[in-house]
Amino acid sequence: MLNIKALRDQRAAKAKEARNLLDTNTGEKYTKEIEAQVDGIYEEIDRIDSQITRAERQAQIDGDRAADEAGTEANDRVLNSLAPEQREQATRYSAAFRNFLIYGERGLTTEDATVLRTGRPQNAQSVGTGNTGGFLVPAGFGGELLEALRAFGGIRDVATIIQTASGANLPWPTVDETGQVGEIVAENQPASSQDVQFGTTGIGAYKWSSKVFTLPFELLQDQGPGIDIEAFVRRAAAARIARAQNAKYTNGSGVNEPTGMLTSAAAGKVGATGTATSPTYDDMIDLEHSVDPAYRTMPGVGYMFHDFMLRNLKKMKDLSGYPLWLPGLSAKDPDTFLRYKYTINQDMPAPAANAKSILFGDLSQFLVRDVMEVTLFRFDDSYYTTRGQVGFLAWARGDGKLVSAGQPVKYFQHSAS
Repeated sequence: MLNIKALRDQRAAKAKEARNLLDTNTGEKYTKEIEAQVDGIYEEIDRIDSQITRAERQAQIDGDRAADEAGTEANDRVLNSLAPEQREQATRYSAAFRNFLIYGERGLTTEDATVLRTGRPQNAQSVGTGNTGGFLVPAGFGGELLEALRAFGGIRDVATIIQTASGANLPWPTVDETGQVGEIVAENQPASSQDVQFGTTGIGAYKWSSKVFTLPFELLQDQGPGIDIEAFVRRAAAARIARAQNAKYTNGSGVNEPTGMLTSAAAGKVGATGTATSPTYDDMIDLEHSVDPAYRTMPGVGYMFHDFMLRNLKKMKDLSGYPLWLPGLSAKDPDTFLRYKYTINQDMPAPAANAKSILFGDLSQFLVRDVMEVTLFRFDDSYYTTRGQVGFLAWARGDGKLVSAGQPVKYFQHSAS
């Protein structure tokens, strides 16, 4: 199997070949023969993309240890940024927390138990939840867990993310500047006033559970240099919480759960009869221009859709047969659709009758709020002991909401038939 760099180089070469054909054969020069050449190159790019996906998956499996080492380095950077006294407290807390993961409460020394029950090392006066079997995780563990959430879904790739120490309701200012205009003022006349109309929306902190997951005794007992139990627990917790959050941050109803981006978006284009599985070129142009230019020029502008929709959009062409999907020339130059970047989100509806399958606009107007206090529980009662397992459960808090007072994101909806 070729390595990932070699595959990316192959893809870049094919992308440049396609771009060269497209750039040098515009208008009447873009013949059916050129179109067939470009289509053939795109098929090659799809084949290489499949190879890259498989190679990256294998690299992820092989690279867990490297990821763990990177997490350790990140934690070291956090520690080094602290004052000496805080650094000593944080180191003691991390060591005690690791003992808790491996041995449970009964395996903690008196000093370990005291450190954990004190709460976060940065705030010796806060009170942990040790008397119920759970502890606030060390700052490094919690930060890495929250960072790991980005690997799942797609919302976090485009949203604005903030982190707060507590979960109290957070008022967030909103404003719609698309209706604000200036004026011409005659000589010696005063300027009129038009105050910016600010509003506020609250963003809270829903409680997210990883559900209980188990580890066998052997993994905990056979601790060696190649096993990082903290990283293992962090990855398991992050994957579960992230998948739950991405689904709700996409489609949440806003009733006892977050209001999802798709739920908050306004209608940009509803397809005419015959678009039940795929939009037309005109539909995509209408969707693009349904979003105010003030948002279309923002850095966060782009599309979001399911991978099945990407499959359909890759085949879409303008009236001259020119492809609307263009491959990026390098890993730093992303693939685009209608010259805009796009994000794959598997929680978006797949193409189907009446489905709202495409989002377009300034996706960074969606705000994700993470509460830094992550709590981990360990279970080693008879239910788990008889199975040779130890259970873990992580709790995290957070919320997500589209916070613009305007309409920065619009959706395309398929026709009923």
